[in-house]
Amino acid sequence: MPRVRELEVFRLVLPFGRRSETLLVKLTDHGGMTGWGEAPCPPPKSWSRLEETLAALLIGVDWEHPDAVPSGDPAVDMACWDLWTKMRGVPLAEAIGGTRTSLTATVRLSPDPSPESLVSRVNQQVCAGYGHVTLDVRPGWDVEPVRAVRAAYPALTLAVDCGNAYTDQGQLVALDSYGLEVIERPFAAGDVYAHAALQDEVSASVAVEVASTAELDDYLTVRAARVLLLRPTSFPSLSEARRAHDRAAAAGWDIQCAGGQGAGLARAATVAVASLPGCTLPCDVTQPPRQNQIVTPIVGADAGVIAVPLTQSGLGHDIDESRLRRMARESFHA
Repeated sequence: MPRVRELEVFRLVLPFGRRSETLLVKLTDHGGMTGWGEAPCPPPKSWSRLEETLAALLIGVDWEHPDAVPSGDPAVDMACWDLWTKMRGVPLAEAIGGTRTSLTATVRLSPDPSPESLVSRVNQQVCAGYGHVTLDVRPGWDVEPVRAVRAAYPALTLAVDCGNAYTDQGQLVALDSYGLEVIERPFAAGDVYAHAALQDEVSASVAVEVASTAELDDYLTVRAARVLLLRPTSFPSLSEARRAHDRAAAAGWDIQCAGGQGAGLARAATVAVASLPGCTLPCDVTQPPRQNQIVTPIVGADAGVIAVPLTQSGLGHDIDESRLRRMARESFHA
């Protein structure tokens, strides 16, 4: 039975890329075992809420299972799962029901100055072993780049991520003529009927991202999509993410796990969730920069394949704690 004797929380501004923030939580039990969790891009009030409530919630409190810790925070929940699975000597992937030992990966490419330079970048990734590419598109940067990539690679499996940026389905229907596998996040989150109307018009599968099973149920009710884009750290707990997986799989949807942000721990949890049997589409944890990661081994793909760590308990990665402490903008200890 875990009993936390001390905890630390760190706020990091990642040094590369968009310099986004991430929160890391470290729990230490009375035997000296540690559990780690991460919440990339946390809401503005997360830091103060954790500082005010986390010690009373965890220190000296016995709990049988991570679900018994009602934190509502993905970093705390992940740290509890990491500690709990380490105490039992099992990998996180196995503990939540994962069955895969390796995953295929998609690589995500942001908009480019020209379709020609985008094709060159796609060529680099295909030569590196990727057989699935996701292109970020936006209104005004969509049909031409997709047409150029499809002309260069007629057999390549392509998806597009619209970033919830569209209001009209016309351009998206035009994109569908280029043999896309998935159209991710076309409209504003929660616009169930716009997604349903688009799914009726296109051959590609529409993918929606949600942060709760209640949101997912709204899409399932009207058959508004055929793919769940599952980002584990968007949910308050890994168990809630698993329930969303179960509901989508039971409805016959495909599932793609995503989570390329952060310092590596959130990516590791994404890989564990992606090993679940219903996660049928390539996993997306390859978003650069890898230099932001503080875990060993680095979480990423090799020749388009991601290994699921099954020889080490917990998240399956070691933490470079000295680098973490150098990178931390703020921390508190209790």
